[in-house]
Amino acid sequence: MRILWSRSRSGALFTRQWSSRPGSEDGSQTGSRPGSQKGSRPESQDGSRHGSEEGSRSGSQDGSGPPTLNPPEETGLARERRPSKTPGESSVFLFPGQGSQFVGMGRGLLKYPKVKEMFSAAEQILGYDLLSLCLRGPEEQLMRTVHCQPAVFVTSLAAVERLNHENPKAVETCVAAAGFSVGEFAALVFSGAMDFAQALYVVKVRAEAMQAASERAAGGMLSVLGRPQAQYRQACLQAQEHCRGLGLDRPVCNVATFLFPDGRVIAGHKQALDFLQQNSRRLHFARCSPLPVGGAFHTPLMESACEPLRDVLRQVEVRRPEINVYSNVDGKRYMHAGHVRRQLALQLVSPVKWEQTLHEVYERTQGQGFPHTYEVGPGRQLGAALQRCNLKAYRSYTHVDVVAPDNEE
Repeated sequence: MRILWSRSRSGALFTRQWSSRPGSEDGSQTGSRPGSQKGSRPESQDGSRHGSEEGSRSGSQDGSGPPTLNPPEETGLARERRPSKTPGESSVFLFPGQGSQFVGMGRGLLKYPKVKEMFSAAEQILGYDLLSLCLRGPEEQLMRTVHCQPAVFVTSLAAVERLNHENPKAVETCVAAAGFSVGEFAALVFSGAMDFAQALYVVKVRAEAMQAASERAAGGMLSVLGRPQAQYRQACLQAQEHCRGLGLDRPVCNVATFLFPDGRVIAGHKQALDFLQQNSRRLHFARCSPLPVGGAFHTPLMESACEPLRDVLRQVEVRRPEINVYSNVDGKRYMHAGHVRRQLALQLVSPVKWEQTLHEVYERTQGQGFPHTYEVGPGRQLGAALQRCNLKAYRSYTHVDVVAPDNEE
């Protein structure tokens, strides 16, 4: 079994320990580290192996490929698999996505173990000073897709380091995690399915590909709060028909996020979104406001970003999560490495089913208690969605901020 977060010391996110596990995904016995035996190369979506061991991990020195893994020697600190917990004793982590970023996030976090190393590694992988951008901006640069996705990823995991310092039991008892869009990568790193450095490299490639896709088509996203009689699919079809009347070939206007009951994000071509805003009252939208993003994410307008993401996911090591992690695509748990790779690429052109995910995470029998929920990262949007989806679960909600008091930087 692989242990991501060492309970005997803080900072194991960055220097993850390794221990032998009962068997690999195909049921065979494996060694204590990836790459220590034959057959440890990453798998493709169909389960086949890709490239040589050197090819899958090289390129980190010159920035041309995923960072090389150098796992530490085993120290005997790794534990056996955690025993099952009753709901009241367990925790759930929610990781936010793009749009939650703000200038100043990360302030005060450098005093927590390993956060400095995380930002130092980020500077090497990304090629710019992410910490400075988070702390001081400028805001217009932080808001760009290529910058804000890595920023949200790193600061969210830095928030986990803070929680591990202030309340290690919350980390120890975590049984499930879910991330919103790019937040899925933070959830997968926390679960042990991906390594920090390699996951950040994947996020970098993903953000660059999405930025490029956004620049090819003038798209955007609308946050919509609908009345009970609102018909979102019909509204999107009307917007598409309007665009065809304007001469736009193959217009895109789709629900991109299911946030909570009657809460949606609709994305597509700018002309379609303008139509929805102008006709919001007739369409029974109580509120309809543009989101500060640069593209129509989670729609077919992101199709060109899928192949770069698939390609880089083939190059990095992905493992089955050690705790339950839920996919945005269908709200279901990830079952194996190939499933993770497939869903992460599909997520780019599929709606984020966050409401459905929350129902899966918090489903329980009548009278059964709820775990404590921690939103780890910038903003409180996921807590607001949880409040609307499941008030009982929300009563045990805590936000772990990415700004800490007593700044020691």
